[in-house]
Amino acid sequence: MKQTGLVRIHVDTDFAGDPDDACALAMVLGWPGAELVGVTTTADPDGRRASYVRRLLEMLGKRGVPVLAGAGESTTTGRPMGDTADHGKFWGGAPPPSVVGRPPVADALDLIRNSLVSGATVAAIGPYTNLALLERSRPGALSGARVVTMGGWVFPLGDGYPRWGAERDWNVACDTNAALTLFESGAALTFVPCAAAASAVLRAADLPRLVASGPVGALLARQTIVHGENGGYAALGRAHSALPDDLVNFHWDPVTCAAALGWSGVSVEDIELRPVLANRVLRFEVHPGGRRTSVAASVHGAEFAEVWLTAVEKAQT
Repeated sequence: MKQTGLVRIHVDTDFAGDPDDACALAMVLGWPGAELVGVTTTADPDGRRASYVRRLLEMLGKRGVPVLAGAGESTTTGRPMGDTADHGKFWGGAPPPSVVGRPPVADALDLIRNSLVSGATVAAIGPYTNLALLERSRPGALSGARVVTMGGWVFPLGDGYPRWGAERDWNVACDTNAALTLFESGAALTFVPCAAAASAVLRAADLPRLVASGPVGALLARQTIVHGENGGYAALGRAHSALPDDLVNFHWDPVTCAAALGWSGVSVEDIELRPVLANRVLRFEVHPGGRRTSVAASVHGAEFAEVWLTAVEKAQT
């Protein structure tokens, strides 16, 4: 996990659903040379996701990181995007306090803008709605900004993986208009597609070490076990030769944050792409003369398991 110099990162997240967002945030806080300058939430109409982010940061002794709730609904459908996970099963104890006087979404957009001005990279690990709203309200705001996204369907998954299609690209599918706005902006854009990130997984064999790492590690293990059971991931792993039989979850968001932090285990290629929207499903195809986009072509999944666990351990010391 060699890292030189300081890397500023802003995380834009749909926290408190799939626990890979929490796994990513904990990793960032233990990553050598990383400075978390802000967190904004998306798909967050009542501010509940932001409250859960604050709870995790407090557990890690990071109360000073700015956290603001952003967009609540998809700009494509006008509807909410996903639900928060069951509090009792995922968190236990008392739920976070109700949000009173929720700040306007514009405040979250200002936080993203300020992070960009400070030289931060944005890791977009939820729907891209906040970034699209920022670009639409301030045309050119993303020009030159380094944005690394979880998602952007370019290639199918390889042999031995599930036969998923672009409709599985959750962050894009939630708000295709936002994804198009981001793609058409002047951002220095890097996609981390499912096809590359699928090799990085959390296994049941990793859980004892994760639990032993501290209270946050135990919480992440608890949430991931429940999520894996709900998603039938162990059976998915046994049914596909490229996945482990003790699959618990995919490290979608942690890998994306690692790419934003410059981890060498993500191999990136520059490709000319154009968007293709068919039957309300958005994908990106290679096309000469298209937008030049950096795309993660592969991820050293076996190495990442150790990198992630080490960072989560460090975050708790």
